[in-house]
Amino acid sequence: MRVHLGGDHASFALREHLLEHLRAGGHDVVDHGPHVLDPADDYPAFVLPAALAVAAEPGSLGVVLGGSGNGEQIAANCVPGVRAALAWSLETARLARQHNDATVVAVGARMHALEEATAIVDAFLAEPFSGDERHARRIAMLTRFRATGELPAPDA
Repeated sequence: MRVHLGGDHASFALREHLLEHLRAGGHDVVDHGPHVLDPADDYPAFVLPAALAVAAEPGSLGVVLGGSGNGEQIAANCVPGVRAALAWSLETARLARQHNDATVVAVGARMHALEEATAIVDAFLAEPFSGDERHARRIAMLTRFRATGELPAPDA
């Protein structure tokens, strides 16, 4: 699977670890950086290219990393066609894929030990979208809202 990876200085060590871990696991990883540790870097410069690449390449997934993962999730969700979820456990990572067909996972490097963060990413990448009608319907509502700005009816 093609995986687009981007982060910032707070997640530099985790991103480097995941780059090797995911490649060793057979994934085709595209590294959007940062490529040097710069404590003054800004996550949008690395997260937005990763999210744009996911949106442009159906079937690929993204992993965006920061100190908490919050800003990275927000940034990735600025890209049309991306559904980014902040995962803080194996369950939230799996549910992001199962129920929301999330295409990008955000993980906070300062929130988890290396092994735990790696397991969260692995769980996200391994989990398929369930395809359940109720989940597909909800995703369609969000897609329509993003395109038109019209709110879905409560009984739609």
